Amino acid sequence: MKKVETAVLGGGCFWCTEAVFQRLKGVLKVTPGYSGGKIENPSYYEVVEKDTGHAEVIQIEFNPDIISYNDLLDAFWQVHNPTSLNRQGNDVGTQYRSVILYTSNAQKLEAEDSLKKLKESGQYEGQIVTEIRPLVKFFKAEDYHKNYYNRNKEEPYCQIVINPKLEKLKQKFSNLISAE
Repeated sequence: MKKVETAVLGGGCFWCTEAVFQRLKGVLKVTPGYSGGKIENPSYYEVVEKDTGHAEVIQIEFNPDIISYNDLLDAFWQVHNPTSLNRQGNDVGTQYRSVILYTSNAQKLEAEDSLKKLKESGQYEGQIVTEIRPLVKFFKAEDYHKNYYNRNKEEPYCQIVINPKLEKLKQKFSNLISAE
């Protein structure tokens, strides 16, 4: 029987993070959604236009025998800017904040340790603003958000914003990339 664990991460637009994490060996499923807010079953328009408190996140189901939670965190740190408060590039708003939502105490400790090592590395000059909080509830995004990049690779947003993240992933984590 295959082992399956779950991670929930937010690093800007979930179209971007979904595309990145779908390409990692050992990742079984990536689901875009919302978490961290104060209303049940939010819609995309509520998250974008109202003060729901939710972030765009992805729920990652992965096999820890193939890819570790720490490997997921390493990729997370590399494909978004954790010093950018409530924005990634031109995507601006609290829904685009950098957040790690842990599902266990072990994940909390790994996330805190990973953040500490990142700060000590000096890789980023600014203050890292990534939140590390417990996952309370995850709400799946509407179906039209699922597999967005895979269905729309030629769209300008995908070309301009997502493709550079995928290139960075290939350069830094070639050993973790699955065959496409």
